[in-house]
Amino acid sequence: MALGFFSRLKEGLSRSTQKLGGGLTGIFTRRKLDDEALEELEDLLITADLGPGVAQKVIESFRTSRFGTEVTDEEIRLALAQEIASILEPVAIPFTPDPAHKPHVVLVVGVNGVGKTTTIGKMARFFSDRGSKVMMVAGDTFRAAAVEQLQIWGERTGCPVIAGPQGADAAGLAYEALKRGKAEGADLLFVDTAGRLHNKSALMEELAKIIRVMRKFDESAPHSVLLVLDATTGQNAVEQVRVFRELVNVSGLVVTKLDGSARGGIVVALADGFGLPVHAVGVGEQVEDLRPFSAMDYARGLVGLPGTE
Repeated sequence: MALGFFSRLKEGLSRSTQKLGGGLTGIFTRRKLDDEALEELEDLLITADLGPGVAQKVIESFRTSRFGTEVTDEEIRLALAQEIASILEPVAIPFTPDPAHKPHVVLVVGVNGVGKTTTIGKMARFFSDRGSKVMMVAGDTFRAAAVEQLQIWGERTGCPVIAGPQGADAAGLAYEALKRGKAEGADLLFVDTAGRLHNKSALMEELAKIIRVMRKFDESAPHSVLLVLDATTGQNAVEQVRVFRELVNVSGLVVTKLDGSARGGIVVALADGFGLPVHAVGVGEQVEDLRPFSAMDYARGLVGLPGTE
């Protein structure tokens, strides 16, 4: 990650950092790491959205390695960053299309408003800038704004967008796009989808139909299913992962909207709870504001330490 991106990431994590960093300073202005201090630290980690599972792991590690010693908040920050990074490292996996599939079909799912369409546009730019031939499908056909937004990204990136009239059959669009992508030698095909989670059964049917119809042309499609999550929703993101894993075979996560109101600890809770790859994080509206996920930079930003670069 470039230094500028880390600065924006750290700014985005500011809400979590203030809660976590301020709490650490309050607990550990040089004091013995005893049961009382560990209990306060556990409460702090839970309220900072890291979740009880992560909190328990960190506390047990500290109890084993540092119990009874005098520590400062700086020492605890460093140790905590290492603990968090060790949880995040296994899931910090960049998204890499499989060249064996042409096109590599990416189904992008998530509730309305999390940034699915913008994420597709940014990923399209990222890969087209690196020489890949990218196509996009405006599969959220009931929301005219989503179709228009993807078409704008198509103009920006020079990537074709397959769209139909409002209310068109999303599965049919995806099928036609897959046929066209194969014929034109596309490397990547991103399929936008609806996110009306309030009607779970209808959404399940729609996603299942898209997959079923695409498999009539390519029985291995989709090759990736990316779930886009809004970091500002905190613990609600955990429930969204659970629900979408019931609907489709989620293969990886993209976390957006890590702005000043974000609850960044949730990424750690997701990594610990589900172990799904976190491919990228977004910190703003610009194309370059969606970047591959760096475990150590994220962990250091979360506890208020400078980046590794």
